[in-house]
Amino acid sequence: MENDIKIGTMVSTKDMAGYIRQILPYGFESFSLSFWKTLGDADLEKTAVQVNEVLSGSGAVISSLSVFGNLLESDEEAETARESFRQAIAAAPAFGAGAVTGFTGRVRGKSIPENIDRFRDVWSPMAEYAASLNVKIAWENCSMGGCWTSGDWNIAHNPDAWELMFDALPAENCGLQWEPCHQLVQLIDPLPQIREWGKKMFLLHGKDATVRHDIIRRHGINGREPFVWHRTPGFGDTNWSDLITELRLAGFKGSIDIEGWHDPVYRGDLEMTGQVHALNYLKRCRGGDPVPNPL
Repeated sequence: MENDIKIGTMVSTKDMAGYIRQILPYGFESFSLSFWKTLGDADLEKTAVQVNEVLSGSGAVISSLSVFGNLLESDEEAETARESFRQAIAAAPAFGAGAVTGFTGRVRGKSIPENIDRFRDVWSPMAEYAASLNVKIAWENCSMGGCWTSGDWNIAHNPDAWELMFDALPAENCGLQWEPCHQLVQLIDPLPQIREWGKKMFLLHGKDATVRHDIIRRHGINGREPFVWHRTPGFGDTNWSDLITELRLAGFKGSIDIEGWHDPVYRGDLEMTGQVHALNYLKRCRGGDPVPNPL
């Protein structure tokens, strides 16, 4: 009897198979293989063979491949990002990964509505290609410092944008790689969002946030004092038992992959301490290991 929601982590090191081999004994059940901007010189065919060998017999899976670049611009870097994303889609079946994820991209300096035509032009053929391989596309909901009127990297960071995006591209294999952190930093309550958008949440990044309301009351959100910190699950504001309950009610059956390397306390020498704490915490929040009903 397998878990219908797996708890894993992100992997972005050059030697992905070697890294997974080291941390697999801690009990991670899924791994999201992530690349920044482009694939670079990564050999996905070789990596798939190495990773599959490490995972053989463990029950753990590759949940997704990710390329976090800006695909909507028209320069050479954007074209390289688009080609990298296409290559990741092509390679996903070799890893057994059901999804490829990343940012939508953004035409710099333009509002979200002004980006929608470009979004449709770039992502419609990408979605068709992914569907032909039975691969889903999921966009992360990080603002990357952008807002409604201007920004860079990504437009998929709030529900108003999602409405425009999914109206423009209503493909069933396109959805979100959602995390509550990116809503909390906008002072949005993440739990009601699952009730409305849960069907479009294909995967989750396991990252939380701590909002300092005392700072907000004294300094506001644009002052010199930071009012929010990204946190590893188990150390932030979100009750993940409630969150996973809402996910289950929405029919979610995917992976929650911990996005580490952000926590202001559990980092450096304490990075894996924090991640393993989050792993065990999230397993408890999903109800523990599955237990078969008596006959």
